Amino acid sequence: MSIDRLITKIEEKKNPTVFGLDPRFEYVPEYIREEAIKQYGLTGEAIKNALVTFNKGLIDALCDIVPAVKPQSAYYEMYGLSGLSALAETISYAKEKGLYVILDGKRNDIGKTAEAYAAAYLGKTKAGDIEVNNELESDGLTVNAYLGSDGIRPFVEACKTDNKIIFVLVKTSNPSSGELQDLCVDGEPIYQKMAAMVDGWGAETIGTKGYSAVGAVVGATYPKQLTELRQLMPKSYILVPGYGAQGGGGADVAGAFDKNGLGALVNSSRGIMCAWKKGDYRPEEYQKAARDEALKMREDILRYI
Repeated sequence: MSIDRLITKIEEKKNPTVFGLDPRFEYVPEYIREEAIKQYGLTGEAIKNALVTFNKGLIDALCDIVPAVKPQSAYYEMYGLSGLSALAETISYAKEKGLYVILDGKRNDIGKTAEAYAAAYLGKTKAGDIEVNNELESDGLTVNAYLGSDGIRPFVEACKTDNKIIFVLVKTSNPSSGELQDLCVDGEPIYQKMAAMVDGWGAETIGTKGYSAVGAVVGATYPKQLTELRQLMPKSYILVPGYGAQGGGGADVAGAFDKNGLGALVNSSRGIMCAWKKGDYRPEEYQKAARDEALKMREDILRYI
C-alpha cells in the first residue's frame, strides 16, 4: 500500500520530515528571476520558469536525505495557468527523483464534486473513451472533512482503488483553529470527534506496517494535543505542519511519534526554502542552505523520538 511505501522511504533515509514547496515569486533568488525575465520577458512563462528552476534545485539538493515533498497548490494557483504548469512539472520531477509527493490542496466537497476532486488529485479518470493524463496526480492529498462523512468517502475510496493516502485536517496549526476545533460537543472538543472519525475511516485501509491510508493533520504549535491525538488515532499517520517558521521545534513534535519513532511526518516549508536568506549564504548557495537546514531539522527531531 501507498502508506507502506511512504514509511519505507522514511525508514531508509532515517528522516521523518517532508519539505514544503510553497514558492512565492519573491522567495526565488533574484538571479534566477532575472534570468527567467531576460529569457521570457515580463510574462507568465517567466514566472513558471523561475518557480520550476528554484523547485528543481531544491529537489536536487534534498532528494537523497528527505523522503517526501509537499507542494501547496495555492502558491501555484495564484499565478494562473503558468503556476499550475509549474506545479505539474514540479510534481513530475519530484517523482522522477524518487520523492513521495503529497499535494497540500485541502480539498473538500460532497458527492460527485468530491469524487471529481479525488479523481483529479489521486486517481484516474476518462473523458468518454479518452484516458486523461492527469499531471497533478500525487501520492497523497490533504483534505478538509468538516463537511462530514459524505464529503470524505470518495477520497477514502480513491485511497483503496488507486493506492493513495489522504491527510484529514484534525487540529490545524493556525492561532484561531480553536474557534471551531476546540468547541465542546457532548463533553468532547470537536477535534477529538474528528479524530475518532479519522480512525474509523481508515479501518479498512491498514497496511502491512500497521498504519492506514487515512492520516491526520495536527499542528506542531499544539504539542499537548499532538500527544493526545497520537493515542486517539493509533493507526493514522500524522502530518505535522508548524515546524520552523511557525515556531514549532523538535520537542514540540515528539508526542506525534509512536514508540518506534514512526507515525508522524513533520513539515517545514519557508524554513527550508528561504534558508538562503539567513546567515552568511549567498543567493547562489540556496541549495546548500536548504540542505543544511533540512539536516539540522532531522537531527533536531531525532534527538527527541
